[in-house]
Amino acid sequence: MESLVTFFGCGRIVQDPNYSWVNFIVSKFSDINDKILPFFNQYPVIGKKNDNFKDWSTAAEVIENHGHLTEEGFNKILNLKAGMNRGRAKSLMLE
Repeated sequence: MESLVTFFGCGRIVQDPNYSWVNFIVSKFSDINDKILPFFNQYPVIGKKNDNFKDWSTAAEVIENHGHLTEEGFNKILNLKAGMNRGRAKSLMLE
């Protein structure tokens, strides 16, 4: 996982002492927009996680266009977030 920081030239690895997994965290929006998103657009995530990536990309677009500064844009991001991961599974069960 440490090699992700080297490969992308950004981010950090954080491990919660209570768990055996780690998180690769990239906080700088320009790194996300200029490095992480283009990589995964070129080499797509395979499977159900690709739907989460598409939602995450949409949220990044909203932020890039400063839409997150409006109530409508902020709510769009919240709705995208609510539908990701376990939220996506719950919404599918309701259909």
